[in-house]
Amino acid sequence: MSLDSDSLPPPTSRDWFFPTPPKYPKYPGRFTANPRSSFPYCPPPPPKTPSFRDVSETAPTPYRDFKYARTHRRVDVSQRSQRNKASDEAKGAVSVPKPDVSGVSAKIEDVSAAKKVSKIIGVSVRDLKNRWHMALSVAVLITVFSSLLHKNFSLQNLVNELQDQISKCNISISIEQEIDSIPSTNLKILALILSLTLLSVPFLIFKYVDYVSKSRSLDNISEEVSLNKQLAYRVDLFLSVHPYAKPFSLLVATLLLICLGGLALYGVTDGSLAECLWLSWTYVADSGNHADSEGIGWKLVSVSISFGGMLIFAMMLGLVSDAISEKLDSLRKGRSEVVEKSHTLILGWSDKLGSLLNQIAIANESLGGGIVVVMAERDKEEMELDIAKMEFNFKGTSVICRSGSPLILADLKKVSVSKARAIIVLAEDGNADQSDARALRTVLSLTGVKEGLRGHIVVELSDLDNKVLVKLVGGDLVQTVVAHDVIGRLMIQCARQPGLAQIWEDILGFENCEFYIKRWPQLDGMQFEDVLISFPDAIPCGVKVASYGGKIVLNPEDSYVLQEGDEVLVIAEDDDTYSPAALPTVKEASFKNIAQPARKSQKILLCGWRRDIDDMILVLDAFLAPGSELWMFNDVLEKEREKKLTDGGLDINRLVNISLVHRKGNAVIRRHLESLPLQSFDSILILADESVEDSAIQADSRSLATLLLIRDIQAKRLPFRDTQIHRGSFSQGSWIGDMQQASDKSVIISEILDPRTKNLLSMSKFSDYVLSNELVSMALAMVAEDRQINDVLEELFAEEGNEMHIRQADLYLREGEELSFYEILLRARQRREIVIGYRFANAERAVINPPAKSERRRWSLKDVFVVIAEKDE
Repeated sequence: MSLDSDSLPPPTSRDWFFPTPPKYPKYPGRFTANPRSSFPYCPPPPPKTPSFRDVSETAPTPYRDFKYARTHRRVDVSQRSQRNKASDEAKGAVSVPKPDVSGVSAKIEDVSAAKKVSKIIGVSVRDLKNRWHMALSVAVLITVFSSLLHKNFSLQNLVNELQDQISKCNISISIEQEIDSIPSTNLKILALILSLTLLSVPFLIFKYVDYVSKSRSLDNISEEVSLNKQLAYRVDLFLSVHPYAKPFSLLVATLLLICLGGLALYGVTDGSLAECLWLSWTYVADSGNHADSEGIGWKLVSVSISFGGMLIFAMMLGLVSDAISEKLDSLRKGRSEVVEKSHTLILGWSDKLGSLLNQIAIANESLGGGIVVVMAERDKEEMELDIAKMEFNFKGTSVICRSGSPLILADLKKVSVSKARAIIVLAEDGNADQSDARALRTVLSLTGVKEGLRGHIVVELSDLDNKVLVKLVGGDLVQTVVAHDVIGRLMIQCARQPGLAQIWEDILGFENCEFYIKRWPQLDGMQFEDVLISFPDAIPCGVKVASYGGKIVLNPEDSYVLQEGDEVLVIAEDDDTYSPAALPTVKEASFKNIAQPARKSQKILLCGWRRDIDDMILVLDAFLAPGSELWMFNDVLEKEREKKLTDGGLDINRLVNISLVHRKGNAVIRRHLESLPLQSFDSILILADESVEDSAIQADSRSLATLLLIRDIQAKRLPFRDTQIHRGSFSQGSWIGDMQQASDKSVIISEILDPRTKNLLSMSKFSDYVLSNELVSMALAMVAEDRQINDVLEELFAEEGNEMHIRQADLYLREGEELSFYEILLRARQRREIVIGYRFANAERAVINPPAKSERRRWSLKDVFVVIAEKDE
């Protein structure tokens, strides 16, 4: 069907002159109305144009764009032309002149018709392309769908074939399982029966043992141990003898439970034996694993195994708890081993331990501290608590406490006795004979150590008579310190020379100056006179002669020449604070007063009774001048005294310089003391009485009461004192003389056992006291540091040889003379004495090893000097 311009109705005059275009939105590629344009508005073609077969000539389809239906107006050309013709006919009588626009309208109609044709052709081409594209897409989709459908059918065929094969395999497997299930079922039944049998065997054995025991007891009239008791004894012996018996038994019980449980599970489940054993272990380890059990048999077996696992777990907890408690208990009680070397080992416990630890700590201060191990038959916690209460600074030294007996080799090895550099054996408080006997057994145990001893042994004894026996057992490895003998000799020396106790405290203790022995090769070939002034910070006192087998010679002759291997004994502050220097220039200052002071008879009172009083009497007889008197005041009967002295080895008839005067009485009763001529004694020695010697506090209380009573009685008798009483060799202006005058010309020496009593006596100034326990501890510590010092102390305490003396200054200088210490030292060498210190008249303490020895100073005759010299004749 063709379209031409005649088929389109012509536009009306109204439409031509007054075009009213619709208000279309502006879209790219479409015509839009322009009110300024002279061309009429041409609406855009519809998006979809029907085919040529659907177009009707008489009823054209109007354009309907529902998207823009609200704002567009349709223009129907044919209807408009018909309306125009009707209007013309209605106006027939009215003639209106019209312009000649026929040619223009014809051209316009031709142009519009051409545009419509071109638009219709464009729409049809696009529609054709779209149809081709759609057909191609449908063809592709059909091809893909057909291929997928083909694959689906092929996979379905494969699945069917595989299902057929699986069904055939299942049939064959089920047949094989049915064939194999017959012997497997028999094995499971056998495993279940075996587990039940093994479980019932112990009960049967116990029943049999009980039956045999009862039958034997009925058959035999004589008493025999039943089989049940024998088995119980064997089990108890096995668990007690072998240290790992309990863990081993628990391990065996666990393995048996796992095996029996695995067999039982193998009998009631479908799993293999290995799986059942593993499942049994899980039930033992965790009782909650049986919650997944199925079936009566499985549940019963799993509950039984879980119950056994809980019992084993409880026993394991008990063993672990016991082991931990035992270990903590051993640590608390000090049973663990000490892994140390070069430490100081102290065996035993006594009231001297505090002072001993203090001295060792001071000695180790220069080394940055040390290790001290204390082993005693006491609880470790108690020992640590008592040591913590001691009021002194350990200065970096660590104290380790262990509980044990020094008589047991296992306990000695526990404290590394073979690696200790020094071993100190303390005497026990109490009976002297028992204490020394125990010390002897301890030395025997120490010498029996298989590994040998690296250090030496220092043994504190209570009785001098036992010294030889201990030396015989220990040999050269043992050094002995007899506490009572040391204190007795110190008391005698202090009674003869008041103020000597303070000198001994300074020399024996490590807080000030003490003895040291060291070799100096640069001094070989030098005379001892030159050696004396070769040390600016020390004072030489003797020589350890190598040619004499290492014997220490105190105060040798000036002409002695040091040989190779000789060592020099000095008094110094510490072992690293002195060294020889160049010889100083000392002005020769000779002094002709070299006469020895004559000894005069003395009157001494002994208050109390000691077990070694016979030894003290012998020492006094050696020290005192002829004609001296020794008064003995105690509550022991006179006949009994003579018997005890004789039993102790004292022959009264062989006393040369002293005579004994016996008085009976109680030293703490005033009327008994008033019967004595207290104002006439040169020295009074208050001893710790043997009756209360076991208690330090009680003994010190008794000694302190006696001291106060004697001082009070002397003070009241002061107006009636005898002015002709000999005052000794000390001048009234000296500090010793002042002390004698303040105490009514009597020097009182008290034996003190408890260090806490020291402060009371020092504040009262009633006594030149001797702190026995502290001095003995100092001596023990010094010998423990260097065993050679024991020979020096023994000579200084002995009746013969050299000893400490306090000399008046008039023996070395004149009043107001200016001298250096070196010059005084050389003047004393004229008397064969070594000056080690001095004390000014107005000073409270003596100065040992003074500094600035070359400095000259002015001296007074009231000053005194401390020297080492031979015993006065």
